[in-house]
Amino acid sequence: MNLQQFKLELEIGWRYVRAARKYGKKTAASLNSNAGNPFVSFISLLSMMGIALGVAALIVVMSVMNGFQKEVRARMLGVISHIEIMGANGGMPDWQTIAAKTALNPQVVGTAPYVLGQGMVVRGEQMKGVVIRGVAPDLEPKVSDLAALSKGGKLADLQAGTFGVMLGGELARSLGVQTGDAVNVIVPSGAASPIGVLPRTRKLSVVGVFESGHYEYDASIALMHLDDAAKLLQIDTATGVRAKIKHMDDAPQVAREINTALTAAGADVFVRDWSRANRTWFAAVQVEKRMMFIILTLIIAVAAFNLVSMLVMTVTEKHGQIAILRTLGAGPASIRRIFMIQGFTVGASGLLAGLLLGVLLALNLGSIVGAIESLFGVQFLPKDIYFISELPSDLQLGDVAWVALIALALALLSTIYPSSRAAKINPAEALRYE
Repeated sequence: MNLQQFKLELEIGWRYVRAARKYGKKTAASLNSNAGNPFVSFISLLSMMGIALGVAALIVVMSVMNGFQKEVRARMLGVISHIEIMGANGGMPDWQTIAAKTALNPQVVGTAPYVLGQGMVVRGEQMKGVVIRGVAPDLEPKVSDLAALSKGGKLADLQAGTFGVMLGGELARSLGVQTGDAVNVIVPSGAASPIGVLPRTRKLSVVGVFESGHYEYDASIALMHLDDAAKLLQIDTATGVRAKIKHMDDAPQVAREINTALTAAGADVFVRDWSRANRTWFAAVQVEKRMMFIILTLIIAVAAFNLVSMLVMTVTEKHGQIAILRTLGAGPASIRRIFMIQGFTVGASGLLAGLLLGVLLALNLGSIVGAIESLFGVQFLPKDIYFISELPSDLQLGDVAWVALIALALALLSTIYPSSRAAKINPAEALRYE
């Protein structure tokens, strides 16, 4: 195939595309080449619009799911750390040494010790199971956002020896307590007696409340000073060290590097990153995202079927013109490429329109949703129910690229059957009744 022949095929294919847009205005002059059947024109427009809407919907939905995942992940990492280094035997007496060696990794920007245990918080007739976390108020801001999440109190109010506690917002509301109230904490480790080990009880003063926006953490965590938590749980050492790194997406690789370095130094530790600590949740989100991608891709597939119908009817309408081209020397391959160019052009036009619409919607989704809420007096994410009051959107280039590739592939596949059918037309049979 030479360049001149390909230019001719492009010109004829583009002429058929333009003819389909004329909505069948049949005049004496247009009967020769550019006229189009109104129904074929309608199917062409419908397939183009279907591809555009499918592409736009897929981009917007993927962006919203990315936004929700990013928002929830950010709220999780406001409470938990990027990396946790725990003593293999349940304790870490030399946590200062471990923290110093961990900080040698160039990705680590901060370390802090912690104590972890379980207990029950009692207030009147209310009793809630909690995770007791002991933190160092001066070091904790280096690894988490708890200081910024505090409401009605500060992290610095957790002073050693005062046995103060900060409760998650949901936990405080369920117990009916606020800053300044007292609660009782029951821990399983206690003194031995003739009837067995009795749980220990300690009265704590509520010095503040924190709101992370993640229900699981807000309903189950009680923060104490590191020393007070160790005394309450009757342990002599820190449970481990938490670390924050520059780029949270690099946490799995950095965790492996830290584990290798500490193991080589003779430390008996277990290292895990934030993705392993919440593996089930993130795996469920990824599965949901893949399923939504597959389901919404079917919208584009339906539009591609319309493209097949349009091309089949175009081939039927252009029987005479195809026969003339064949008698002038055009081969089956040339005829096939003409109709593939026509179908691919229609599909690509719908794709470009869909990409433009989808990207604009995804980038301005918050403003658009806000305008709809103001116009109709509704709220899609009520603040008293959801901690996220605005619809999040995170447009990712990778998702847009995948959507574009799939739409182009479906458009190209849709042209195979009609173009092959056009290439098989017998010129003599087609011109018999012309």
